[in-house]
Amino acid sequence: MANWILGLTGGIGSGKSAVSAMFEKLGITVVDADIVAREVVEPGSVGLKKIVEHFGKTILTSEGVLDRAKLRGIIFDNETEKAWLNALLHPLIRESMLKQLQQATSDYVILVAPLLFENGLEKLCNHTLLIDVPVTTQITRTSVRDNVSDAQAKKIIASQMSRADKQLKADDILDNDRALSEVAIDVKKLHQKYLTHAETIC
Repeated sequence: MANWILGLTGGIGSGKSAVSAMFEKLGITVVDADIVAREVVEPGSVGLKKIVEHFGKTILTSEGVLDRAKLRGIIFDNETEKAWLNALLHPLIRESMLKQLQQATSDYVILVAPLLFENGLEKLCNHTLLIDVPVTTQITRTSVRDNVSDAQAKKIIASQMSRADKQLKADDILDNDRALSEVAIDVKKLHQKYLTHAETIC
């Protein structure tokens, strides 16, 4: 098991995937909470079975896959349904994440989680890294990538912990509002730092 865990987080549109891919190229295993969240509701999973029992078969696409857009529409402004879904999925996601973190064999392992601080997942980590961009950049990137209005993007951002609060909580902050070639240089420096940290507890 990789004993040393880095928690990587950032608001929507901050570029977490691009940065985590840079670490992967350096040979580091990445466990992504968003990917795990999709895995626990794949066809045939316990998670999907319970969601269908609760919301009905109309929550599925014609291929029998979870209709994420429809589910988002139901829970976004409905706190009761959101709470029910979180109570179902969070334990399933946590169990799968822990298993994948334990199975990692790289020098250290990265847990990527948009809601790392909001969900208390930083307690699983030895160190945290915030991928940071201005809110205006988040809005622009989210609107383009997810094809949503600026107003919807702002609503999503407002539902997450504020940028300032994340900056206070994070051990390291990486500016991702610049050329990726510049970001990659800093990623390599951080990688060397994390290798040193990981070696001290091995």
